[in-house]
Amino acid sequence: MVATGRTASAATVASQTQAGAIGGSAGGGIGGEALRRRAKPGHRRKGRHRVLKRMALAGAAAVLLVAILGGVLFAVTPSARSAPSKVAAILASHHAPSDNGVVPQKVADAVLATEDSRFYSDPALDPQGTVRAAWGFVTANPNLGGATIEVQLAKLLYTPGHSSPAALAEQVAMAFKLDNDFTKQQILAMYLNAAYFGDGSYGITAAALHYFGKSAAELTWGQAALLAGLLQAPSAYDPHTHLSAALARRSHVFARLVAVGSLTAAQAQVDSAAPLDPAVTFSG
Repeated sequence: MVATGRTASAATVASQTQAGAIGGSAGGGIGGEALRRRAKPGHRRKGRHRVLKRMALAGAAAVLLVAILGGVLFAVTPSARSAPSKVAAILASHHAPSDNGVVPQKVADAVLATEDSRFYSDPALDPQGTVRAAWGFVTANPNLGGATIEVQLAKLLYTPGHSSPAALAEQVAMAFKLDNDFTKQQILAMYLNAAYFGDGSYGITAAALHYFGKSAAELTWGQAALLAGLLQAPSAYDPHTHLSAALARRSHVFARLVAVGSLTAAQAQVDSAAPLDPAVTFSG
């Protein structure tokens, strides 16, 4: 009986010890899970920090790459100081007169409202326009526009007839050089002298004489708007052969003039309704 009692007592102690061990193990498991749960936010923060660090490093590498490529482009492209002589050569080859660096206000306003409304505030490259131009290149849709006056001038003078990625990169480099070497007024004057306005007319002076028989300074708002509209597609908007398209494009130019504040809506309505010129007859 005594032995039996001792045996039972020992069994009871063993049972309690085992139960305590199991309970302790279970408690430890629950406690460990709780600790892991409490540690998760810290782990998440460390993960975010790692991602941000990698993004920062990737951004720095991209900036460095752009800087290196930009330096190479600046080194291999010609000086922009040759621009005036190149403009003069274009005019001479087509027997076209120059505007002598004087850009009439109506012409300047109409062209900038349509081609580069942030010309005076932005550097040689317009970020928004660059995205549009890049998408236009990818989709083979040049009508999306986006090139600044500096980029367009660089294309006219240094990469005429070329639209490859290498040519586009050179245009950007030359645009920055032009912006660095010349004033905005000089750049605009060179652009308007070198630009093609269709029907054999190179430069704004020749275009004003050809289409309206007058100097660029004498152009009305309606005439200036029509010539500004020709720059995008001179043949498609030639008023001699495509008058309806030319007038539709001119309406767009007037809308842009109102949008940028050069004209009020009332002024634009009056000027767009006025005859282009009693002495000039277009058909198409």
